Amino acid sequence: MRKILTVLAALASLSLTNCGYNAIQGQDEQIKANWSEVVNQYQRRADLVPNLVNSVKGFAQQEKDVLLGVTNARAKVGSIQATPEVLNDPAAFQKFQAAQGELSSALSRLLVVTENYPQLKSDALFKDLMSQLEGTENRITVARNRYIKAVQDYNVTIRSFPSNLTAMAFGYKEKPNFSVENEKEISTAPKVDFNPTPAPSK
Repeated sequence: MRKILTVLAALASLSLTNCGYNAIQGQDEQIKANWSEVVNQYQRRADLVPNLVNSVKGFAQQEKDVLLGVTNARAKVGSIQATPEVLNDPAAFQKFQAAQGELSSALSRLLVVTENYPQLKSDALFKDLMSQLEGTENRITVARNRYIKAVQDYNVTIRSFPSNLTAMAFGYKEKPNFSVENEKEISTAPKVDFNPTPAPSK
């Protein structure tokens, strides 16, 4: 009887290995790890925002709308719980991505405003914060790329035969991935015109 149980356990183990179960587990864990790194880098950026806003506020007090926009966007980012469960909920993932996009947009507006203040641009604290922000944006890009690749591998596995049968049996579904918000705009080639604009007639 013991031999039969041992053989059945060995067969069950082999069938799980060949059906992609272990690959799905490994890839799912890789996605969670990569997601943690994405969240970590976004948090690093969010932590820089208050210091950046205060630095700009000292030089550009009249830019209240821009400063308020950045502060509100950061608050919205902070209100979203970016747990691994977000990865199984496309709507929550979209909400997370939209909030991060809003913060990116608000920071862009802030940086445009700072161009008008040469004293601010030469301030040592501001320069240090900008350097940290630039480094963080690079880290975010790297972390997102790793996450995108991990999700791609996982999604291919759970859609490929025979691992798709295992995925269906155990309830594994495709994970959402990062997308480009302005996909329509960037898919249209920019128009380049080297012809000089004619001078207005007098």
